[in-house]
Amino acid sequence: MKEMPNVLWLEEIKKEDIISVGGKGASLGEMTSIGLPVPKAFVVTAQAFRRFLVETGIEDALFRRLERLDVEDNGALESVSREVQDLVLSVDIPDQIREDVTDAYARMGANGTVVAVRSSATAEDLPEASFAGQQETFLNILGDVDLLDAVQRCWASLYGARAIYYRAKQGFDDRSVNIAVVVQELIRSEKSGVMFTSHPVTGEPLTIVEGSWGLGEAVVSGSVSPDNYVFDLRSERVVDRMVAEKEIMIVPEGEHGTKVVELSSEQRTAPVLSDAEVSRLAMLGKIAEEHYDVPQDIEWAIVGDDVFILQSRPITTIRRPEIPRAGSGPAQRPGGALGVVLLEGQGASPGVASGRVVIVRDVKDTSAVKDGDILVTKMTNPDMVPAMRRVSAIVTDEGGMTCHAAIVSRELGTPAVVGTKKATKLLRDGQVITVDGEKGTIYEGAVEAPAPAAPAAVAAAAPAPVITGTLVKVNVSLPEAAKRAAATGADGVGLLRIEHLILGLARTPGWYVEHGEEEKFIGELYSGIKTVLDAFPGKPVWVRTLDAPTDEFRNMQGGEEEPIEHNPMLGWRGIRRDLRSPEQFRMQIEAFKRLWAAGYSNLGVMFPLVNHPNEFIQARAMMRGWGVDVENVTLGVMVEVPSSAILIEDFIKAGIRFASFGTNDLIQYTLAIDRNNEHVADMYEPEHPAVLRLIDYAIKACREHGVECSICGQAGSDPDMVAWLVGHGITSVSANIDAVPRIREAVARKERQILLDAARRNA
Repeated sequence: MKEMPNVLWLEEIKKEDIISVGGKGASLGEMTSIGLPVPKAFVVTAQAFRRFLVETGIEDALFRRLERLDVEDNGALESVSREVQDLVLSVDIPDQIREDVTDAYARMGANGTVVAVRSSATAEDLPEASFAGQQETFLNILGDVDLLDAVQRCWASLYGARAIYYRAKQGFDDRSVNIAVVVQELIRSEKSGVMFTSHPVTGEPLTIVEGSWGLGEAVVSGSVSPDNYVFDLRSERVVDRMVAEKEIMIVPEGEHGTKVVELSSEQRTAPVLSDAEVSRLAMLGKIAEEHYDVPQDIEWAIVGDDVFILQSRPITTIRRPEIPRAGSGPAQRPGGALGVVLLEGQGASPGVASGRVVIVRDVKDTSAVKDGDILVTKMTNPDMVPAMRRVSAIVTDEGGMTCHAAIVSRELGTPAVVGTKKATKLLRDGQVITVDGEKGTIYEGAVEAPAPAAPAAVAAAAPAPVITGTLVKVNVSLPEAAKRAAATGADGVGLLRIEHLILGLARTPGWYVEHGEEEKFIGELYSGIKTVLDAFPGKPVWVRTLDAPTDEFRNMQGGEEEPIEHNPMLGWRGIRRDLRSPEQFRMQIEAFKRLWAAGYSNLGVMFPLVNHPNEFIQARAMMRGWGVDVENVTLGVMVEVPSSAILIEDFIKAGIRFASFGTNDLIQYTLAIDRNNEHVADMYEPEHPAVLRLIDYAIKACREHGVECSICGQAGSDPDMVAWLVGHGITSVSANIDAVPRIREAVARKERQILLDAARRNA
């Protein structure tokens, strides 16, 4: 380790110092060097932390305890974590380090400065390693005693249970991981928020600024709906604004910590930013983007007339333009202000569309939906899919990014706003509105789309395709989306949902049996699946058998006798329904048999909501009885219930060829969180330690036995989650259509990182 002082000021920090100051410190130093208004700060270096361990004599004892630890033993993990953190906190900081920190703190202000103390972990052998969110941050710290305590607690947080587990699963040696601590003047912001220097989805030169009152934690955490401003860098003016109702703000409390304060009625609806402030922020953002040569996600704060830049990181969600979307060309954004805001929700599928409102309170109302209308409903379900195919936009009262409306809308390329809470009450049939599916905003009246721009010249040479060892597949629900899905270059289909094919027929499978129309049902299923198989010749296509809750069948012909269940999501659905309805199951299997007989050997079948190997064994036996050569076809299961993850080795012994995580259900069943309930949506946590542990356990078992392991839930479209999965050895991932390019890039980046890490360890 090269000699490095205990403390570095931002002005002294270069990007090459990342192993000493961590990513956060390096970014702040870089922004300071180009003259951006970054609050005064110094960094207690990673070398100071290492000296602390050595000079206090706790280094060997600390690492001996970690070396003996089995991180899969949760009790032991928690116990050792507490022991090691207590060890770090039990000794005094050496005099020289203490003196350097307090001297630097004194230089920040004569009478003591209130600061934020933030952890910034790093790894010596892999500067790009990310440990975000695993170590502590302390706000509103004043005085030498509290500062030194906060620094020491940041050091101790390096050995939190989650951080230890993460490093173990990523293959990091605890001895090689250090931690730096950023000590920065706390800006008592009157207003704060986040800015995207280019549009975070399309990459257009539109700066998106979100802001609210008080400290920025309110915006970053999602505890407040912020104002939204759009600044066009070409015309250098604010072209759109949406003033939200902001119920609370977060402010410093006394001399330590923060508190939540309810806003007055005037503040709730008052605009946070003036046009001049938006313009100033956008110009600072442009400087950062030009310096880094990539669009930035920036945290900012304003006090009086002073603007501060608190953090900057690259934007990772920009959609590559060559991936086709629904329609004849790219979605048009209206020029100028969009008009009066009627209501807002969560932008679930990007794009802007205008049309006539049709309120659907019951599936029978869908008969009134015409081409180009805007479907407004409490929440969509699969029997509304035929109507969803016709509309120009979708608006719902309930739901989040993983709800049915969001998933289907993104696949169709239809703009959608979900979770508005009151769309069905505020809007009226026949009313003309405009829906912005990126911002989650509904405006009054229609917006005339500008004339299409002249097509851009074709590039002389296309970029080389990104090749990955981990297969990157795509999710498909509707046959008409197959060509769009195939155009992404995906390595196959990781999830083809057939309930939309069945429920779109408006009759239950039982109706076809009862009326002697089985051939019609089988033919529709055969044709729909064949369309997708034809779009992916030679590539695997995994078809999920019917997974429809009783409430979705009830409104269809033949559904009159469907049982009424208090919670259909926990009821008679998935494989449990097929096993008790053999005629319904047999018709599906007959369609698969004919496809295999026609030469579609790339067809794989997976069973949903399986919670015991006996269900797979029974389904396989029924298929054999209907003439399927079960030894030579590809059969697998969805891992959506904690029991299926826990019993994965028993499923492997039962003969599964693959397993695929349905994370939407796995998360809600593990955490007892209804993913469609906006009241608890903020508690829906894909990276919850319990969820990650179940996934990791199942991946490990599948790899050990040579069984392909994949993911097809919403988390498979999250680059950060996918990077974690690749690091833990998943065989393939399956993403939503629009997410495939960025997921492939995330996979390639993680694979390069793993190879680089291995090369450095073996050098």
